[in-house]
Amino acid sequence: MNDLSVLFRSLIIYAVCVVLAVWLGFLLAGPLTASSLVLYGTLAFILFVPVLLRWHFPLLLLCWNFAAVAIFVPGRPTVGLTMIFLSLGISVLQRMMSSEHHFIRVPQITIPALCLIAVVGFTAKMAGFGLHIIQSESYGGGKYVYLVGGILGYFALSARRIPPERRNLYLGLYFLGGATAVIGDLINFLPHSFYYIYWFFNYYNSQQQLSGVEEHITRLNGTMYASLAIVSFMLARYGLRGIFLSRKPWRWIVLVLVMALGLVGGYRSAALIFALVLVIQFFLEGLHRTKLLPVFLSAGFVVALALIPLASHLPMGVQRSLSFLPYKVSTEAKLDAQASLDWRLNMWTALLPQIPQYLLLGKGYNINPLDYEVVMGPDAAIHSAFAQNDPLALAESYHNGPISVLIPFGIWGAIGFLWFVIAALRVLYLNYRNGDPDLRTINTLLLAAFAAHVIMFFFIGGDLSTEMMSFCGVLGLGVSFNGGVRRPVRVIQPARQWDRRRRLPSTPAAPAPAFGRQQPGPSR
Repeated sequence: MNDLSVLFRSLIIYAVCVVLAVWLGFLLAGPLTASSLVLYGTLAFILFVPVLLRWHFPLLLLCWNFAAVAIFVPGRPTVGLTMIFLSLGISVLQRMMSSEHHFIRVPQITIPALCLIAVVGFTAKMAGFGLHIIQSESYGGGKYVYLVGGILGYFALSARRIPPERRNLYLGLYFLGGATAVIGDLINFLPHSFYYIYWFFNYYNSQQQLSGVEEHITRLNGTMYASLAIVSFMLARYGLRGIFLSRKPWRWIVLVLVMALGLVGGYRSAALIFALVLVIQFFLEGLHRTKLLPVFLSAGFVVALALIPLASHLPMGVQRSLSFLPYKVSTEAKLDAQASLDWRLNMWTALLPQIPQYLLLGKGYNINPLDYEVVMGPDAAIHSAFAQNDPLALAESYHNGPISVLIPFGIWGAIGFLWFVIAALRVLYLNYRNGDPDLRTINTLLLAAFAAHVIMFFFIGGDLSTEMMSFCGVLGLGVSFNGGVRRPVRVIQPARQWDRRRRLPSTPAAPAPAFGRQQPGPSR
């Protein structure tokens, strides 16, 4: 009877698979449309469900910094954003079905994160939520999705604690997934026959248009991101002590070469973020109290002197990355970097007077297509003379962290974001001070990376909607590794034990005679 039931079940599964295969083959023979892509994605998702149920958390870590996009999902979001919603949904279902699965509780992070989501939701309700994929008359709703998705990513990462035996594996999945960003730069070198790769991966065009000025220097965005991912992994895995004091020279050689490769990308922010992370981690590891301090100072001084005659002979991307330093670089690199800086400063100066009108109710991410028609239309040359009408300004890509918070979400968004950042720094600092000694190197890098990112966001440039995922990724990873917030261990002194044994009163000694030996009395 059991054999017949198994055979009957197998025949049903076989029949369903055959019918599905024939139907799918018929669809593939037809033209590729958006509706067919959605259908293929739905079928692939159904077949992929068992894998998701078992390995959704490591897949979340792998996809977090992955440079690929989900082509089967409307709007083509990144696979990292897609996995955040999938993994969080699976974790919530598991928690509902079993009490053994529970999220790591960190109230000092949960409360400001939920408040920030509330501010975003209220602003979207009042200012409008335009999403092109649902045929909305306005645009910009994708920024809401990425911002809220980044915040929810913290909850997805804090759904479980990373076991000690898988720390190195999960650390590599999270950071080294970002190395795939280099694929986007290969479009400048690959033949056209390989362009099908960019159905799945983001690509960066070397001929970009920035505020009407064509850039003549190849900007390798993906190379910079990949370099930062590899450097972060090495610092989290080995630390500066393990790289420079382990008697394994290949470590510091690889670190230096990868950092140099990141400077080829042509971004000044790459040199700044590398310097910030290294300096902060150097002090957090306490290396400023060792012999490495004079060694590093001497090496830095030698490199600075060597760059004086060599700066103008370096690759053009490296010259642009170092153009903010007092070195003699090529005129092309200097003018290109200065044009980018002037464009930013002009846009920020034009946007600052608009901040007061959005303090109580933010502008949100609602983009009116009529504004784009005016700016990008026949008379674009006239209107683009005003910095506030720049296409990136209208798209609310301000390249400035504080402005990207104040204009879209007003003072309430600024309060919620500052609350979140301060709470996150405190949590990462407590884990760095009181965490497991085996996690010392990881916690040090996470605190250094978060602090450096905050400095870059507030003082150099940033965008809240795109960088919230990076903030929450580092924070969620720290909470997941440590199982929450590690508090200092309080050593309780044992109570003083009193001797409660009953002591018998001692017999007093006989008093001594007052005048020596007693004299006998008179006889009668």
